[in-house]
Amino acid sequence: MLTIQNSSFKISVTKIGAELCSLFSKEKNMEFMWQANPTIWGSHAPVLFPIIGCLKDGKFLFEEGTYSVPKHGFIRNNASLESKIIGENCIEFRSIHTEESLKNYPFNYEFIIRYILNENGVKVEHTIINHDIKNPMYFSLGGHPGFNCPFFENEKYEDYYIEFEVPETDKTWLVSKEGLIENESISYLNEVKILPLHAEIFAKDALIFKNLKSKTIALKSKNHSVALTMDISAFEYLGLWAKPNAPFVCIEPWLGISDAVNTIQDFTQKEGIQLLKAGETKVISFEINIEG
Repeated sequence: MLTIQNSSFKISVTKIGAELCSLFSKEKNMEFMWQANPTIWGSHAPVLFPIIGCLKDGKFLFEEGTYSVPKHGFIRNNASLESKIIGENCIEFRSIHTEESLKNYPFNYEFIIRYILNENGVKVEHTIINHDIKNPMYFSLGGHPGFNCPFFENEKYEDYYIEFEVPETDKTWLVSKEGLIENESISYLNEVKILPLHAEIFAKDALIFKNLKSKTIALKSKNHSVALTMDISAFEYLGLWAKPNAPFVCIEPWLGISDAVNTIQDFTQKEGIQLLKAGETKVISFEINIEG
């Protein structure tokens, strides 16, 4: 892993998959990232590119071709990423298209992720470049960070809650056993800012919200003022997930979503798909901050 630190925090990122595996507060002597217990869930914070979740039948269609990308994309678990530490406050990873990658993802992409340490936490900055001089590129992008919950040993999962920036009314969408989004949704939030956590909240898989208004979201306890907040203003969808009865929660900002059960598999028509014009670059970020 690669590690950097300042007076307030120390962060570490795995060389395989570029996962943020430690966000350690020096002031509080506290680790906030889930430590990837392999008997429960063996990841810390997968990087989701160029798809979110699953493809129907493991494939997508683009122009005259059929292509295959693994669940959550090919940055996750990737051992071939270029990596370096930039200055005192930044860890960078890079992936660029190859002849081999074009067989599975037919775009001249370059993907850069930077973890930028500051006095409040860490900024996760993604740069996506389309190196094709004629044709557009299609992609999805997301984060999947898992956070320890509870923060302190003398607390319970049920002491914690998700707090939205503004009162929310939204549905959650059911997930099939194949990981696809069902046509059926369930009314879940009704003009509320608080979503209490409990052991069975994720018994039917993730909570998936498509229409939230909040630009920030927080993980808090009723017992103290320590809070983990995320700025998700650049993202259109939000997933919340954990293994049932597990002491962590994932707060997942997404630009894109898993395939629907009734998808026609045309990549250009995939829900939430992002378009990058020929020669264009986009920079998309979220932030994880510690308060209290």
